[in-house]
Amino acid sequence: MRNKPKMKVYYNSACPVCKAGIEGQMDKDSVCEIQWNDVHKDNGLVSEIDSELELVRKRLHVVDENGDLQVGFNAFLAIWRNSPTETWKSRLFGIPIVMQICQVFYNIFAAALYQWNRAKKHW
Repeated sequence: MRNKPKMKVYYNSACPVCKAGIEGQMDKDSVCEIQWNDVHKDNGLVSEIDSELELVRKRLHVVDENGDLQVGFNAFLAIWRNSPTETWKSRLFGIPIVMQICQVFYNIFAAALYQWNRAKKHW
């Protein structure tokens, strides 16, 4: 019998938008065992992915089912790929040109959200 694949999600709960999105995702089924790692509650978790705290605060990080680090929009694709009710999102938004457009919008949104959180002194 093969073990269930595992994923690790690194997110920042100090951001209310990020927290709400992740909490919504936690309630969904996944074909993977998912470890949810809140870098706001434990800043040292970033060392597991050889990253810096500010980078994880800026963009979602996921170690996918293959052990590969996915950052930003690609992290969402990894989560959706392993969620039975959301695999359609990973297929649609994973189409190369669609993915490139989504990555640009995600990066713009994430940068603005990071600046907003800093201005609001969420951390």
